[in-house]
Amino acid sequence: MTRNRASAKKASEAAAAKLLAIPVEGRLRDSSRVTDAGCWEWTRYRYSNGYAALSVNGKQRLAHRVAYETFVAPIPEGLTIDRLCRNRACVNPGHLEPVTSGENTRRAMRSHCVNGHPFNEENTWMHKGKRYCRECRRRRNREQQRKKHDA
Repeated sequence: MTRNRASAKKASEAAAAKLLAIPVEGRLRDSSRVTDAGCWEWTRYRYSNGYAALSVNGKQRLAHRVAYETFVAPIPEGLTIDRLCRNRACVNPGHLEPVTSGENTRRAMRSHCVNGHPFNEENTWMHKGKRYCRECRRRRNREQQRKKHDA
């Protein structure tokens, strides 16, 4: 390892140690920014699926669970933490609620597609366990046909 790499690594390790020395409550506040929706959006490490993570006592933990345990209470056995705002990076304890896994799944089911069309019997088709919007598919198909015709 070159001298510059070694000193950079030492500086990085020192910065990490300094951050870990800050109590969890302070890290949760200092490592998030408040959004217009009131979310405390985590600005540090996130898993590829968008969930916020932080190290507590040498173990990686989901930040929203740590936030609930730090600011509210221990998570009741058999329950999971649901984000009422649906923002995976949010650690605002006011947006967190302990619920059953089934309730969390039910709440996550959106009533409309990303373009605002309802997921109802007439407008929804299923493929391999996933819901799709018929209206969005029709519009995509029309647009593809138009481009093909114009070319």
